[in-house]
Amino acid sequence: MGLARLAVAVLAVAGIATLLVIGGRALFLTLDTPERAEPHRATTEPSAGAQVPTVRIECVADTCPLVTVRVPGGDVLQYRDMSRGEEVSYFQPELDVVLSDAATVRVTENGRPRAQGKAGEREAFTVKAP
Repeated sequence: MGLARLAVAVLAVAGIATLLVIGGRALFLTLDTPERAEPHRATTEPSAGAQVPTVRIECVADTCPLVTVRVPGGDVLQYRDMSRGEEVSYFQPELDVVLSDAATVRVTENGRPRAQGKAGEREAFTVKAP
């Protein structure tokens, strides 16, 4: 019985050590990796033949309060505040957008700029791909 307990204890210690090594390595690799571009982040100048996003939103204030983008009747793609200079692009065929303060963001619909709203004005609209 003593040998079985010793074997279980050794296996438990080995398992914990393995998890610590794997976790430490993963943490080290994330901290060591340079920042990658966001998956929905648009390039500054689209190349010829590049797909135009259905909607592109850029924060032009220090903080852009609650920006919501979702597929009608489906997934919520964004539900958060944005920071100055942050931009996101979405390519779904149809999107519902809600801006808590329409003056804090610059919106482009299918490559065309949308008129900027008034300060403090909540704006909700739907964008469909051409």
